[in-house]
Amino acid sequence: MSDANGLVGDVAASQLGKATLYPQNYDAGLLFPIPRQTKRDELNISGQKLPFTGVDVWNAYEISWLNPKGKPMVAIGQFILRADTPNIIESKSFKLYLNSFNASRFDSQAAVAHIMEQDLSAAAGGKVKVHLSSLNQEPCLVSDIDRAECLDFQDLDIDTYQVNPGFLRAGNQYAEEAFYSHLLKSNCLVTGQPDWGTVVIRYRGPKIDRAGLLRYIISFRDHNEFHEQCVERMFCDIQRQCQPDALTVYARYVRRGGLDINPFRSNFQSEAVMPRLVRQ
Repeated sequence: MSDANGLVGDVAASQLGKATLYPQNYDAGLLFPIPRQTKRDELNISGQKLPFTGVDVWNAYEISWLNPKGKPMVAIGQFILRADTPNIIESKSFKLYLNSFNASRFDSQAAVAHIMEQDLSAAAGGKVKVHLSSLNQEPCLVSDIDRAECLDFQDLDIDTYQVNPGFLRAGNQYAEEAFYSHLLKSNCLVTGQPDWGTVVIRYRGPKIDRAGLLRYIISFRDHNEFHEQCVERMFCDIQRQCQPDALTVYARYVRRGGLDINPFRSNFQSEAVMPRLVRQ
């Protein structure tokens, strides 16, 4: 195994192809560099004089961390490694490294990008460019959520990541509203791998408290359940706690293994009109 200073070990020593517990804390040591020259020797390519220029561009759709108040932040990342860096980074170690940010607190998105740039540059043995962008900065490929309100901009202190229907409450005022949040995260019931999604909630009935609804969505962060079960749990909890006259809950989950799952549950909409979102 290598460390973040770029020491390179045998691929068999990496986590590739092995059952792995997902990290709970930020850990730069998870990055596993692999020298490019080993395979370039087979092609008679000299590391001193490459016959080409180029870059490796990695796009990441499962980036998250906690702000100083414990509220989850999410982003899309692009990482650019020059072809003349000595090492590539083994992909599973890269994924584990990115997920190690999930439960750690950082001051800002810029601070996260700076740390990633330092760590990845050390592992690659040369400068790596890192660009993080908010999901709300990126256009959806197909969208109907422009008619809904994003809950994610609320400034909340968060101290629990276990499902708590008690966060849900509604007042006496009647409302017809639609909300969405990019901060949905749960874990696969079988593998424990993180599942990332955007959840959309439409309802008519007693006005639902926005802060409580976002706290409830965030409370799924350490919850182990399948996509379909999470959406059904949300539907039932909102129906029970807030008693809307009409309710729709659906989620667009980030694909894993080339497959995305998008459960839709409603007691008043007969068809699932579900946009493809930027992480899909």
